[in-house]
Amino acid sequence: MVTIERVALWGWKNNIRITNGTVEVVVTTDIGPRILVLRFVNEKNLFRVLEEECGICGGNEWHLFGGHRLWHAPEARPRSYSPDNDPVAFTPKERGGIFTQRVEALTGIEKEIEVVMDDEGNHLTVIHRLTNRGVWPVELAPWALSVMERGGIAIIPQEPYQSWSENLLPVRSLALWGYTDMSDPRWLWGKRYVTLRQDPEKTSPQKAGFGNRFGWGAYFLEGYLFVKYTPYLRGALYPDMGSSFEIYTDHRFLELETLGPLVRLEPGETVEHQEDWFLFRGVTCEDTEESIAENIQPLVEEALKEGSFMCDGGQYERHQRIRV
Repeated sequence: MVTIERVALWGWKNNIRITNGTVEVVVTTDIGPRILVLRFVNEKNLFRVLEEECGICGGNEWHLFGGHRLWHAPEARPRSYSPDNDPVAFTPKERGGIFTQRVEALTGIEKEIEVVMDDEGNHLTVIHRLTNRGVWPVELAPWALSVMERGGIAIIPQEPYQSWSENLLPVRSLALWGYTDMSDPRWLWGKRYVTLRQDPEKTSPQKAGFGNRFGWGAYFLEGYLFVKYTPYLRGALYPDMGSSFEIYTDHRFLELETLGPLVRLEPGETVEHQEDWFLFRGVTCEDTEESIAENIQPLVEEALKEGSFMCDGGQYERHQRIRV
C-alpha cells in the first residue's frame, strides 16, 4: 500500500514523501518540480543533491540543485535555464501525486511531474507534462534529467553487432558534443554497451546522445541499480541529432537523461513524456561488457517483460502524446 506524508528535508520544509514500504521518493514543493530522493526505504539516495544549494528558495538565479527535473529541449540560454526556485502546487492522487510549476515567465511553458508508485515492489511511473500557456506555438521536446550520485556507471545498450554482409545500413544515431573526448578513459565504447563512469577527480565534462530504440538506460552504484525506461518511437524526429537518451558527467555528478520527440505545441496543448523507473539492490557488476551482460541485462529484461514494455517503438501504448 502506498502512503503519502509531508516531511522536512535538507533545509526545505515542505516536501512530499511517497512510499510503498519498499522504495520511496521525496518531492519538494518549496521549489521545482524536483524529485530529491530515490531509494529503498532508509537506504542510500541514488540522486545527487548539491549540499551548497540545499534549502535555497526564491530569487532569479538558476540553481542546479540536483535530483530529478524536467526541461524542454533543445537546450538554449536563457530558455532552458529558467529558474525553478518558487513553490509548486501539489495535487494528491491515490498512489502518488502531481507537482505543478507556475508558468515560466520567459517561455510561457508550464511544467508538471506526476509520480505514480506501485502498491508494492520496486517500480514507479513518472509522467512529465509540458503545457503551452503562451499565445503562439512552440517547438520543443520533453527532457527528463536524473542527476545521479557520484561514483557510479551509466549504461546504454548497443544495437546487436552485425557484419557488413548482414546489413549495409547504419543502425543508430550517435550525437557528440564539442567537449566530448571519445578517448577519455571514463568511456567504454563496446559491442554490446556504451558506459560512462562518474569520477569525482575528473573535472572535464563528457556527454553523448543516442537514438536508443531499446528504451532503457541504467546507473549502477555500490550494489544498487537504477533503470529508467521510455519508449522509442520509430520514425519520430528527436532533438540533438536524433537523441532519445543522453548521458553527461563531470566531477560533481552524472546525468541520465531521456528525451521525447520534437513537437509543435499549440497554445493550450500539453505534451506528455513517461518514464518507468525500477530499483534493484544487491547487484554485483564490474565495468566490463561481460559483467553487465551477466548481472544487469537479465534484471532489465525481466523488469520490462513483467511490465509488457515494448522496446522497439510503435506498440507501447503509454507513449508521448499531445492533448488539448
